[in-house]
Order: sequence, then C-alpha cells, then structure tokens
Amino acid sequence: MPKEKVEVLVEGGKATAAPPLGPALGPMGVNIGQVVSDINKKTSSFQGMQVPVKIFIDKETKQYEIVIGTPPASGLIKKEANLEKGSGKAKHEMVADILIEQVIKIAKMKETATLGKSLREKVKEVIGTCQSMGILVEGKHAKETLKDIEAGIFDEEIRLEKTELTQEELAKLEVEKKRLAEELAKRKAEFEKLAKEIIAQMAGKSRGETKAKLVQAGIPDEMIKELLPVEGAATPGAEAKPGAAAPAAGAAAAAGAKKEAPKKEEKKK
Repeated sequence: MPKEKVEVLVEGGKATAAPPLGPALGPMGVNIGQVVSDINKKTSSFQGMQVPVKIFIDKETKQYEIVIGTPPASGLIKKEANLEKGSGKAKHEMVADILIEQVIKIAKMKETATLGKSLREKVKEVIGTCQSMGILVEGKHAKETLKDIEAGIFDEEIRLEKTELTQEELAKLEVEKKRLAEELAKRKAEFEKLAKEIIAQMAGKSRGETKAKLVQAGIPDEMIKELLPVEGAATPGAEAKPGAAAPAAGAAAAAGAKKEAPKKEEKKK
C-alpha cells in the first residue's frame, strides 16, 4: 500500500498540533504529539524561519518518515547576518558582513538544494546570493571573495568544513553591521543634500534637464523620483488663485447648465 504524504510549512522548532499540521495528521492515525515533537527536533536549527516539511505515513503500520526541507539561501543568510531584509540596492549599498564559516554553514544546510557538486562549489553559490543581497563576505564585496575562493585562500576552512564562530568574531560582525548602517545613513543624507542643491540650481529648467544633472551627479534613482516633481503635477501646498475655478468644477457647472436649458423651454410652452 502506498504511503500517504502530508506537506506543511512550519516555523522552525515551533510546530504545533494546530492547523495546518494537526488536522492533516488526524485521519492518518499517528501519534500527533510525537510527530510534532520529532519535527521540532529536526527543525530547531531553523528558528525564526518557515521550513517546508514532508511527512510520509504508512496508514497500516502507523510508521512515518519526516523529511525536512530548508529555507531559501537568502533566509539562511539573513539569519546569519541578523537582518530582517537584504539591501534594495545591492550594487551600491552594503547592509551586513558575514564570515566564510557562516557561508560554509549555509552551504552545508543547503547541500541537497544547490547545483554545486562539491562543498567549494556550494560555498560559491551562497556567496553569489550574498552579492545579490548587498552583504559582504569577509569584509569584501562578494565578487572579491569569489576571487579569493578561486585563489585557494579559504581551502583549509572548506576542507575542515569549519562552521563555528567565537563570541569575539560574532561581536566584531555586529560592530561592522552598525558601521555599515551609519555609513549608509550618512551617504543617503549627503545624496539628499546634493540633490536638493542641484534642483534649486536648475530652477526654471525642464524636468528632463534637471534629472540628467541629478543622474550625472550619481543621485540614486529612487531619490530622484522622490525629490523631483513630475512636470504638470500640482505643487504640494499650492493655493488656487482668487476667483479661479477648478477645471472639474467648471466642467460640471457647464454640464449642469446644458441639462437645465431644455427644462426652461418646456415651461415657456
């Protein structure tokens, strides 16, 4: 008899008999509490993340097998970097730094879900994901760290499958994360100040000319959209001139006048 399969998504280490897991297991006749306990043991290293879980059950013998998937590499990287989200501008804005040991740890956790055949290749895949998230590896941009991998600089760590960090190393990473956040805020303030100066200098010029000047100065596109008004749009706070009627109101009045005209003719009859 083929085994039944139950697939659920649970928070690492915090599965419960509540929906969706409990109701799905109920008809299978297994010990739900035991299954939940086993799932939590297997997913304890993924705390704070959503983990895909498959449970294969033999309804006759009540035997079951639990297969744990892994969260996306990006989720594992955010956990190691203690981040809520990656950078929205990964090419220019770095938001955190992680060490090669953390990359190896992630690569080992994702070993069945990556394309690389060797641990070294899997490590390179994880570093590629760091690059798209604006996360440094060993204090360098991911591209530079990939060159170091090719040069064999981290061969010993990879060979030993080193994944543990000391408290001192973890503390240094938190200091670096804070420094990057301060640097990012400072850079944003400088860009904003420069953008406002350029917009003031270009007063009277077309939006296109002003935007070209901002782009030339290296102002981020999102900031340009935020600070540069769209031509033809009403300026916030602008007041209508006395006696001037709003176009919509004028149109409505004209339409009303046309509708009233036939009624007046009927009264004359």
